[in-house]
Amino acid sequence: MRPLTVAVPKGRVLTQLTPLLEQAGIDTVPLFADDRRLIKETNLGLRFLLLKPDDVPTYVEYGAADLGVSGRDVLLERLYDLYQPLDLRIGRCRMVVAGRAATPTPAVPRVGTKYPRVATEHFASRGVHAEVIFLQSSVELAPLLGLCDVIVDIVETGGTLRDNGLVIHEEICPISSVVIANRAEFKLRRAEVEPILAALRRAVEVRASGT
Repeated sequence: MRPLTVAVPKGRVLTQLTPLLEQAGIDTVPLFADDRRLIKETNLGLRFLLLKPDDVPTYVEYGAADLGVSGRDVLLERLYDLYQPLDLRIGRCRMVVAGRAATPTPAVPRVGTKYPRVATEHFASRGVHAEVIFLQSSVELAPLLGLCDVIVDIVETGGTLRDNGLVIHEEICPISSVVIANRAEFKLRRAEVEPILAALRRAVEVRASGT
């Protein structure tokens, strides 16, 4: 049987995840080895995959990884068939609707976003038939150039919005990073997975209590 495989996102969330892994007794030294390998073996029978955040759920859903860490924004947008056993309470931010200050939103707004499904459902729930256009990056630029009326995006402090003359109109939902699991592998390897989840759960509680 292959080692228990955990897909983790490269970047900012991995930095926040590392102390939790260490608190849970998981060896994180291989994650930061000075090489270009994307598969990191540990001496504890675990194997890490270093991936772009958007790809983590795909690797887990199709069984290339048993567990993973993913932001709720990606999970909400793509509706993966995954088990979500633990909120890690890291990578916290908000999914919001934002636009130019003092500019009214038209009855049929054009919405720029990386999250077209979330945006469409959000406006539809309010009886608004929005025109949603997909934007991969630099979403804050779109309202300034008249490409769209508002954007749907994730924000942490709102600083980038303010720097570009935008304000939050409403919050759609809170976002954080969660542990995800392949449903079939979770059942087959439950004896291996449960102790890891229990250790991470304790680490999250310790972090939340500040002790």
